[in-house]
Amino acid sequence: MLPSPVSGTEGYAHEAEALIGRYENMFAAALHAPVLHLISKQPGKILDIGAGTGRDAAWFAAMGHHVVAVEPTAPLRNAAIALHPSPRIEWLDDRLPDLDPLRARGERFDLVMLTGVWMHLDEAQRDRAMPNLAALTKPGAAISMMIRHGPVPSGRRMFEVSADETIRLAAPFGLYPALNLHRDSAQVANRRTGVTWTTLGLVKAALP
Repeated sequence: MLPSPVSGTEGYAHEAEALIGRYENMFAAALHAPVLHLISKQPGKILDIGAGTGRDAAWFAAMGHHVVAVEPTAPLRNAAIALHPSPRIEWLDDRLPDLDPLRARGERFDLVMLTGVWMHLDEAQRDRAMPNLAALTKPGAAISMMIRHGPVPSGRRMFEVSADETIRLAAPFGLYPALNLHRDSAQVANRRTGVTWTTLGLVKAALP
C-alpha cells in the first residue's frame, strides 16, 4: 500500500508509471521558451520545486547549472534519479508550503521553478508558501510558475488560481511580474477539455 500522499500530490504516486512517459515526451526547451530570458546564461543555482520526472532539471543541468530538484512523490523522484543521473542534480524529498529542510540550508537561487505546482496549494498554503519562495530567491533573480486552469483530473487536488491573485500575493515580498502569459495546453487531450496554462515570471527586486 502506498503511504498517504503529501497534501497537493494526491493521485501522482498512483499514476506515476503513466505520467513518466507523458512528462518525458514533452520538451523542456519548448515548454519554457517564454521564460528563457529569465534564466542566466552563466552556470548558476536553480531550484526546481515539484521536479517530477527530472525532465526540466536535466535540461538545466545540461546548460551547466547546479539544480536542487525537490520532489515529494517517491515513485516520481526514484524514476527521475534513474532517468537523469547527473552530478549537477541534487534530489531532495521536501514539500511546499514550508520547505523546512531546504530553507534550513540557507541557500538562495538564481531561478526558482514551479511547473504545474502552485494550483495544488489551497489559499492558506499559498499564503504560507510565498514568503518562503521569496526567501529562496536571490535579489534580481526570478520565480517562474506554470499554473494550470480547467477541469481537475479525477483523484487530484487542484484549485483555480488566477495570475492577478498570485501577483498581489508576491508584491509584499519584493517580487514583481516580468511575464504574464496565458496559453493553451501543450497536450492535445488536455486542450480538447479546455485546459489552459498561465506562465508567470516574478522577479525579485535587486538590492539598492
